[in-house]
Amino acid sequence: MAISNPSQDSGSQSPTELNPLGNESGQPKKKRGWVWFLIIMVLVGGGYFYYKSSDSGESKAAPAPRGRGFSLGPVSVAVAPAIKENVPYYLSGLGSVTPFNTVTVKSRVDGQLQKVHFKEGQFVHEGELLAEIDPRPYQVALEQMQGQLFRDQAQLNNARVDYSRYDQLHKEGVVAQQQVDTQNAMVGQLEGAVRADQAQIDNEKLQLVYCKITAPLSGRVGLRLVDQGNMIRATDPNGLVVITQVQPIATLFTLPEDSLQEVIRHMKNEQLAVEAYSRDDQTKLATGKLVTIDNQIDPTTGTVRLKAVFDNHDLSLWPNQFVNIRLMLTVRKDAIVIPLAAIQRGTQGTYVYTVKNGHARLQPVKVDLTQGNISLIASGVAEGDQVVVDGQDRLQDGSAVEAHSSSPNGAAGVPNADSGQRNPAKRKQPGKQS
Repeated sequence: MAISNPSQDSGSQSPTELNPLGNESGQPKKKRGWVWFLIIMVLVGGGYFYYKSSDSGESKAAPAPRGRGFSLGPVSVAVAPAIKENVPYYLSGLGSVTPFNTVTVKSRVDGQLQKVHFKEGQFVHEGELLAEIDPRPYQVALEQMQGQLFRDQAQLNNARVDYSRYDQLHKEGVVAQQQVDTQNAMVGQLEGAVRADQAQIDNEKLQLVYCKITAPLSGRVGLRLVDQGNMIRATDPNGLVVITQVQPIATLFTLPEDSLQEVIRHMKNEQLAVEAYSRDDQTKLATGKLVTIDNQIDPTTGTVRLKAVFDNHDLSLWPNQFVNIRLMLTVRKDAIVIPLAAIQRGTQGTYVYTVKNGHARLQPVKVDLTQGNISLIASGVAEGDQVVVDGQDRLQDGSAVEAHSSSPNGAAGVPNADSGQRNPAKRKQPGKQS
């Protein structure tokens, strides 16, 4: 009978029964761990590759800031040349157009408005007939006074004859001296009456003249205030019509009191020219001359009023019109001019960037005058120097640049749309019509 060996029996058992953790189950767990490790490494590698790719793309889209001695390439800038020319020096102020003369035409006699000889808005000349008032009542009064004059003249002649008789009789001793004196006084009274009658006649003739209303000055008539056929009186407050003289025409404008002495100094030497511009300060309307300065300064605003006169042949100026005034004091001869957009300000003062040999140079400048969109340079820039008018915020002293001419439309600081075309910088002349 065969006897079983316990050791053989136990060795014949399955590995699962011998390893409580399970040899078969332990081996697959190790394989799965390696799989997860590989997956994690792949994900980490992919993420790192994506990060590097995106970082490289951003670096290409936005280059690193340029610093002194470090540049990824030349900076594209717009430049304009500094030029030398004669520049008018203006003082600017706000003003309003006022009529040189304004007259309210009124009747000087009472009566019915018989005829109106003007049209509303018409230009009339001095002495031109505007309207007629019914003259018949004044004609009748004139004839009445003429009849009274004839009567008084007849009485005067008779009194003079009687005086001659009394004087002769007194010499013969027939009448007393008192009668002669009385008759002489009668002659004097009648002479006074005749003179009064003549004055009344002259007054009635004057009333007849007043029945015809004429223009007291040349100008433009406004709207008619009384229609034909109505009664018109000398005491009417509104009158018949208003005439405004617009050729020439005046302009009142203000300047700061600090400019007063400068204006007075130049007025002593020459007649100062004045230019009127539209409300938007773009269109030149007329050119005139300064005639006077007010005799006092307004303490509330610190300004002084000035008066200029314009011929206004084309009627470009209209009463009560708002205008911008430019008073030309002098002309700066051979001034160095650059666009205002080129001027930069920093802790070291005002400066510009000039371009020479493909590099930008920071150049301190002294600004003499800023007017409109230009600046007059006292020192720091010479004629022909190329100054940067656009792109200064990306520049450092010594930066490499690619220069393009400024836009030919005269807008300083705007690069030319066609970078291959080189156009000299143009600008708007101050005080001249655009």
